[in-house]
Amino acid sequence: MGARIMNERVIRGHDCVAEGAAYLSKIEPRFAHAYGRTGPLPLRLKSDGYATLLNAIVSQQVSVAAADAIWKRVKAAGLTGPRKVMWASEEDLRACGLSRQKVRYAKELAKAGINYKALREVPTDEVIKTLVEVPGIGVWTAEIYAMFSLGRADVFAPGDLALQEAARSLFELNERPKDRALRQMAESWSPWRGVAARLLWAYYKVEKDREGIR
Repeated sequence: MGARIMNERVIRGHDCVAEGAAYLSKIEPRFAHAYGRTGPLPLRLKSDGYATLLNAIVSQQVSVAAADAIWKRVKAAGLTGPRKVMWASEEDLRACGLSRQKVRYAKELAKAGINYKALREVPTDEVIKTLVEVPGIGVWTAEIYAMFSLGRADVFAPGDLALQEAARSLFELNERPKDRALRQMAESWSPWRGVAARLLWAYYKVEKDREGIR
């Protein structure tokens, strides 16, 4: 069982994900079916901090392959830290493949002065509230950060298109559920909504033969 922060379950390893998947399979036959198709789910935990959020900004509104290519250039240029990004010219960042808007977002995040270590110890609602105050960090990005960089087990990201499509397919819906509808649907998957997301992304990969999340 995962550790807890402020009474929230935190995923630390594969055993936590497996526990969540077993729970979801027990309460929802369609999840049991999906889990049978996907097999063990990826942990997907990442480091926290500026670079991870910058990587998330890079991922916004582009394909996984395009985001990977851009991020590779950003890393090669050594532009993954807040000070380096603050000092970099717009031309330097644009040369890596960032749009003008994403250049602005990268610099806004760099000067935001977020205490990333402190975020590890605060409730998820506060994490999301802190992050979305930064231009370019929307709810989706904040939820993905809480899920993968902080390991919050009960976070879902209903604005994610791959999750929406996976839910449409798995639950045989007539159309892809929108953000609000999928958020409401996911309420019954608590306290393992973060594992439900991992399961839906894995199911998406099986169904579509491509990754839905980086």
